[in-house]
Amino acid sequence: MSEEKSLNFLEEIIEEHLKQGTYKSIVTRFPPEPNGYLHIGHASSICLNFGLTKKFPGYTNLRFDDTNPETEETEYVDSIKEDVRWLGFEWKHERYASDYFGSLYQFAHQLIDKGLAYVDDSSSEEIAALKGTPTEPGKDSPYRNRSVEENRDLFTRMKNGEFPDGSRTLRAKIDMAHINMLMRDPILYRIKHAHHHRTGDEWCVYPMYDFAHGQSDSIEEVTHSICTMEFIPHRELYDWLIQQLEIYPSHQYEFARRNINYTVTSKRKLLQLVNEKYVTGWDDPRMPTISGLRRRGYTPESIRDFCDRIGVAKRDNMVDVGLLEFCVREHLNKIALRRMVVFDPLKVVITNYEQQEEMLLSENNPEDEGAGSREIPFSGEIYIERDDFMENPPKKYFRLAPGQMVRLKSAYIIKCEEVIRDSDGNITELRCTYIPESKSGHDTSGITVKGTLHWVSARHALEAEVRMYDRLFRVEDPADEEGDFKDYLNPDSLQIVNRVYLEPALQEASLGERYQFIRKGYFVLDRESGANSLIFNRTVGLKDSWTKKGG
Repeated sequence: MSEEKSLNFLEEIIEEHLKQGTYKSIVTRFPPEPNGYLHIGHASSICLNFGLTKKFPGYTNLRFDDTNPETEETEYVDSIKEDVRWLGFEWKHERYASDYFGSLYQFAHQLIDKGLAYVDDSSSEEIAALKGTPTEPGKDSPYRNRSVEENRDLFTRMKNGEFPDGSRTLRAKIDMAHINMLMRDPILYRIKHAHHHRTGDEWCVYPMYDFAHGQSDSIEEVTHSICTMEFIPHRELYDWLIQQLEIYPSHQYEFARRNINYTVTSKRKLLQLVNEKYVTGWDDPRMPTISGLRRRGYTPESIRDFCDRIGVAKRDNMVDVGLLEFCVREHLNKIALRRMVVFDPLKVVITNYEQQEEMLLSENNPEDEGAGSREIPFSGEIYIERDDFMENPPKKYFRLAPGQMVRLKSAYIIKCEEVIRDSDGNITELRCTYIPESKSGHDTSGITVKGTLHWVSARHALEAEVRMYDRLFRVEDPADEEGDFKDYLNPDSLQIVNRVYLEPALQEASLGERYQFIRKGYFVLDRESGANSLIFNRTVGLKDSWTKKGG
């Protein structure tokens, strides 16, 4: 009997709350800002928030934090919804911070009426200059003691569009000497005359994250608002605003961000890679975005497994991308259909094979009996990999060599009889004979060989382009290196191999199907493929070759 997995610290907190009757059920939310595509870091948060309400009674909302109209687009909203669903989760309610702009505006007026917020005419530079330091208190703004009536009037006029961008802000009146600098009269609202992707030009004042977030949680009666560790200093303001407004007491909990080596997950940096054409788009298979991983052939199961394995902790750390590759490799080994594909072809003529062709049977996946088998055409001319032949082999070389025998997978044993060269001395063809009694599954030859090669029938082979993807950066933490992070891009992150020969079954390849190219790795059909131009992306190799390279 397998040992039950222990609870993480958030599960322990929730279990205790349910046990004590603090809540009968829980509500969580996943609150992305629609200013870019989701990446593997977001996957941890998605799996955590939705996973908690799968494990415990309750539900999860998808709420878009759309308070910054200049950087947000409907394209990003649509991609986020697609990614969350692809990962295997469904939200109870689809919400937007912009749904609450009216309520948030009224909350701001409540704080003004209580003498807890004021309109400040200072510039951002002036506000920063008065903020103080962690060891020195700040200084009061000259506008801090405006009357409630004046603040109400000015804030209403801000909302009505009477003032230009940056000319005024609404600030909370807390304590300019507070040890937590975020509590030194934080900005709650700023003026932005910008078109919003949902509300259009209805608003020209927009709430800051700290004002929108906790109040949105409260409106939705979120019980456990889960953030990453950098929001610990924000929790005090989160609690203060809820307390002063006397609204539903949502509570914030923090967990550690998981950074992954050999990549960057900053949206700003990812956007730079896209805009400056270092990658082909947000879904470039080298990108750490969910859409990039999907296009590369990763499965939702493998990403959920990865998030489960890295767990939930209270301390930030760097996770080896090799673990993510292990998770997808392990899953693909179970589900991928096996196919024979030759990357660097060397022609083999079987001189004593007299039939035109015959159909041989081969398993689709030896790990899955239910996957069945397929027919593969065999003929007297085939392609093998060029590096599966050696003219002067060392001892214990079990592949093809002059006078040496190997088995062709699912077919026959062949023996190399002659090497054909062109006028420059390059090997162009091998002449071999086959053992008719050695057919796979019906072998009566009594011959034992140690090498088995994959192959494709020359006459039946399809031609394709294969895109061999590797890690986008050549250093573990490009964001931590000196200079421009783009200086550390891996020049070999994409290698395109043309004139790759496939067995004909791959003519029926579909975008959702994963394939193991035997002895080569795991591959998926790319969305740019057409009926007459097959393109496959490598998801991951059969083994972890990066560690061996000293990457």
